[in-house]
Amino acid sequence: MRLLRLADLAPRERHAWLTPLIAPRPIALVSSLSAEGAGNLAPFSFFAMGGGNPQSVAFCPVADREGNPKDTLRNVRATGEFVINIVSRAMAERVNAASAPFAPDVDEFDMTGFTRIASTVVRPPRVLESPAQLECKVFEIVTHGSGPQHSNWVIGEVLVLHVDTAVLGDDGLPDTAKVNPAARMGRQEWAHVTAANMFALERPTVATTRTP
Repeated sequence: MRLLRLADLAPRERHAWLTPLIAPRPIALVSSLSAEGAGNLAPFSFFAMGGGNPQSVAFCPVADREGNPKDTLRNVRATGEFVINIVSRAMAERVNAASAPFAPDVDEFDMTGFTRIASTVVRPPRVLESPAQLECKVFEIVTHGSGPQHSNWVIGEVLVLHVDTAVLGDDGLPDTAKVNPAARMGRQEWAHVTAANMFALERPTVATTRTP
């Protein structure tokens, strides 16, 4: 077993060690607008949900190698709104293209060919090609660290959910296999969820096994 003390590693080295282990990671394709109305579309694989009363989501725009904030972070700080567009396998190549370091005045919708569709309660548009879109308002932004590649956790509350009926199952709820979500692994690898690589386990109501 190898032991590494993260304080001894540079930020890029920490990233290289941890991302293959903390995987697969779902991808939030976040659409946002600046205070002046300039659009932005960017993917984040540091993305999670939590709670349910209200429903929280969080994603983490990591600062660049000079410590500067991402355009998405500037936008959500200025407007308090964003949309998380769920990423399917069919979207993966264009989502990857949206991660390029475009200038702040470039709208990635135009560069990737994704289709804008109006949201209902927030100003940023949704991605039509996405199987589901979450309209969100900012609850809190938590900064962790400083300098190159420090974290800024954007915690949001989901206000409206849009789901393509094509990905609903027989019970009327989203079927993950039909969503076919793409995920990030380590290095350049991605993955995606299909019915063939899913399995089910019933959650126990009491302890069913005992550790010797």
